[in-house]
Amino acid sequence: MLPRWDHGDAVRLTRNVRNDGTFPGVPTGGLLVRRGRIGHVRGVGTFLQNQIIYAVHFLDEGRLVGCREDELLGVNEAWIESRFEVRQRVRALRPLAVDGKVRVPGGSRGEILNLERSANQGVVYRTHFDCFAGVALWVPEAALGAWRRSDDD
Repeated sequence: MLPRWDHGDAVRLTRNVRNDGTFPGVPTGGLLVRRGRIGHVRGVGTFLQNQIIYAVHFLDEGRLVGCREDELLGVNEAWIESRFEVRQRVRALRPLAVDGKVRVPGGSRGEILNLERSANQGVVYRTHFDCFAGVALWVPEAALGAWRRSDDD
């Protein structure tokens, strides 16, 4: 298990980092650093002997934050901005079909489980919809909208 980055390397954060309760002065769950921000590696360590953790200094935020390797990209790697985050609630903007059969009606509520950024396809989201139990679908960003509480009324 070798680290991908070293002290001083510039990296980009791929997902929002929130306080898990260990960062003083910020409420638990509060946003520490927004995805897409660039920081510099200040230290490299491990967690549970099987995960590399980087201490990354985000100068603009004035914060030193621990990040897992899968939460970072090299500053020169392609970055595609995404509208939604993992665990964010969304709704289908149109009916979604699998093998020609509509499985998710337009307006259905779902939750983002994961996302992938691709230069060819843009951002696609692995999404679980309440109406399509047990199955997650890969959905392009253009087919999803933000869910609001008023959508349930």
